Amino acid sequence: MTRSIGFTDIDFDRDGKQVGFVNFPSSVHDDAWGVIRVPLTVIRNGSGPTVILQGGNHGDEYEGPIVLGEIIRGLESTAMNGRLIIVPAINLPAVEASRRVSPIDDLNFNRTFPGDPLGSTTQQISHYVSSVLYPLADAFVDLHSGGSSLSIIPSAVLEPCDDPQLDARNRAAVEAFQAPFKVQISNFGDPRTSTSTAVRAGLVTVGTEMAGTGTVTPEAVRICRRGVHNVLRHLGVLEGALEKGPDATGFHTIAGTSSYVMASEAGIFEPFHELGAAVREGEPAGRIHFLENPGRDPVELRFGASGVVYGKRHPGRVRPGNCCLVVASPLED
Repeated sequence: MTRSIGFTDIDFDRDGKQVGFVNFPSSVHDDAWGVIRVPLTVIRNGSGPTVILQGGNHGDEYEGPIVLGEIIRGLESTAMNGRLIIVPAINLPAVEASRRVSPIDDLNFNRTFPGDPLGSTTQQISHYVSSVLYPLADAFVDLHSGGSSLSIIPSAVLEPCDDPQLDARNRAAVEAFQAPFKVQISNFGDPRTSTSTAVRAGLVTVGTEMAGTGTVTPEAVRICRRGVHNVLRHLGVLEGALEKGPDATGFHTIAGTSSYVMASEAGIFEPFHELGAAVREGEPAGRIHFLENPGRDPVELRFGASGVVYGKRHPGRVRPGNCCLVVASPLED
């Protein structure tokens, strides 16, 4: 098997704090022997667990990278027990462009795992994460927001897991995050995500969705900051009791394709409900307007599942197949 061609001067086994980069060769028109420098920090002390903290999986999701930058600047190794591997802008080309996908190869980093060591830049980075970083770790925290196209209830995310023991550990870590909402997301069963790959690697895994709309929400930053520190306390990397969050109901789930309200026509989508609203299967969800043809009646869309409105499309203009709304339903254990 071909090894990753990413390289770094950081010594993962050295105590203390090391702030640097992992480099991926980039031979382009104006730079024959250049590299793409993805920020990488390792903080190590004691014999506690190794935790990967990842942000910037999508380049238009900002709360996670902000919080991880705070940790890099503010946490000293003497204040912890274990090892943190922090990659706050893992999909650096997309982060620099503030895009969900990379401007280099137009790939969604979170649909390229386990990656390809000799593939495009995005595939090389995901291969480095899955083949170099995951084998070093005991736990993985992947910090997402809704990005430019969605507004989402700030939440801690549980990845589906077939191993009952690992699933129990994952649930406990998600609970420890102390988010206002807890939801299991399967991404249509796609196995190419960072969290699904981490679970298959046996890592305790926590995901998030922190608001969205391509901006920074102060409350979501506070929730993310508290949650990351709580998970590190839960895992024994940091000392102290968990900081209590708002009382949250039990786990929810995005149960399947019926949980998504998809646009059937091109036009302007008008939702009928705000985030958190209770809705029922068959109830009107919104309608699509045709501003270029005002004499045409709007087309109504309906919910395919009962629960609460978990995600809502941010841009008003839609085309067929766009996700307009997402419903989260109570998860039955």
